[in-house]
Amino acid sequence: MTAAESLLQDLGIDDPREIDLEAIAWHLGALVKRRPLDGCEALIIGNQRKAVISVNSRSIPTRQRFSIAHEIGHWHHHRGRMLFCSGRDIDNPTSPLSPEKQADDFASDLILPNYLFFPFARKVKKLNLKTGRDLADQFEASLTATLSKLVLTDYFPIMIICHSQTSRKWFRRAPSIKNFWFPKEDLDAESPAFDLLFRGGREDAIPRKIGADAWFDFRGADRYEVQEQSFSLPNNEILTLLILPEDAIG
Repeated sequence: MTAAESLLQDLGIDDPREIDLEAIAWHLGALVKRRPLDGCEALIIGNQRKAVISVNSRSIPTRQRFSIAHEIGHWHHHRGRMLFCSGRDIDNPTSPLSPEKQADDFASDLILPNYLFFPFARKVKKLNLKTGRDLADQFEASLTATLSKLVLTDYFPIMIICHSQTSRKWFRRAPSIKNFWFPKEDLDAESPAFDLLFRGGREDAIPRKIGADAWFDFRGADRYEVQEQSFSLPNNEILTLLILPEDAIG
């Protein structure tokens, strides 16, 4: 069990609606203040006993929530330091092993603790962006953070991939997926994801089937189909949920 999950259990939290991040911060000696911030999403200033967490009030609620949890992570791991966290730092799966990565992991476990999240995830019968959003709403989490956690549950043969208009930014796949299911760097021009990112297309209501060779270049990829569904992110990026065939599981 992680430090964040231990904290929640010590507080007797057994329902995601009870995860009051401002109360948790106060319990740990940190006061949360919301105010407009320029150039960063959040910052924490404190000494060994008390701290003030400032969060960008201009950000959407799920972003503010993750920012608070992220700064609580800093308070847990890096007490006594002043850290400025940009949007690229927070909720960024590509962060290296650094203070930001440690704070991200703590935040994920605080908002989406495994002991509460896994039972909810097991109830998902058909995974798509709608059911992902429904699950995210239960925990007041972003869809990106929720899908990332769903990948780690290994309940579904899925992969999530982030693209900008210049490159693939990052991807995550369920642990049991075979290693040769490794996504291509560039989007296929025939894929719905390409249409959303480059042609201003709309988000599909349900996943669409497409040949696996649009996403993968291993030998025999053309014999498989995958299901894809993408949504827009800030900074002209998209995130794609890929549902792979059962054969992809090792």
